[in-house]
Amino acid sequence: MYELFIANKNYSSWSLRPWLLLRQLGIGFNEQLVPFSDNGNWSDFRRFSPTGKVPCLVDGGTVVWDSLAIVEYLAERHAGVWPADAAARAWARCASAEMHSGFGTLRNVCSMNVGVRVELHERSDALLQDVARIDELWSEGLQRHGGPFLAGPAFTAVDAFFAPVAFRIQTYGLQLGAMAYARMLLALPAMRDWYDAGLAEDFRDAGHEDELRHVGQVTADLRTPAA
Repeated sequence: MYELFIANKNYSSWSLRPWLLLRQLGIGFNEQLVPFSDNGNWSDFRRFSPTGKVPCLVDGGTVVWDSLAIVEYLAERHAGVWPADAAARAWARCASAEMHSGFGTLRNVCSMNVGVRVELHERSDALLQDVARIDELWSEGLQRHGGPFLAGPAFTAVDAFFAPVAFRIQTYGLQLGAMAYARMLLALPAMRDWYDAGLAEDFRDAGHEDELRHVGQVTADLRTPAA
């Protein structure tokens, strides 16, 4: 059975992507959660990942790092990872790759922290541009492929890649035209499980918490009190 190494569910957007895909497609795996460390993660994460980063999938003697590589590895072994329709599949791969490599301002300003609510100090043009592009992608996918998911009637990898954005929308009060899609993602049972587990974590990573204080005012903290 696959082993999927991830970090804290409150913080780790990259970990969410393959975890959610595996859960949604009913592919069995063992979760190995290795928390972030205030002293840096390199030595801890290097025990299983050559990059010292998460996520990392281990399949027997095969180690697959990077979320996009994990998705492609799974696609070679399981149906449903990408859409069956060739045009929808091409679109889904492009959108996933754009999410994987882009939206730097959104990532930097609105880091993932599922258990809090934050009022941003400012919403720069660069941030609004990232949000507008995501809204454009979502609207295009839903219109072109008929919904309710981005590439058609079934959840696929492209939805997993944008799932962390739904949490960012919730945390930072971002507004998009395609809010119904974000709400649908947040309501998925697997997303609820991830969210509940994130709230239950009593670990606080200083770096992530400092990022919040730099970009905005925390208006609500729904997490279990810090240990």
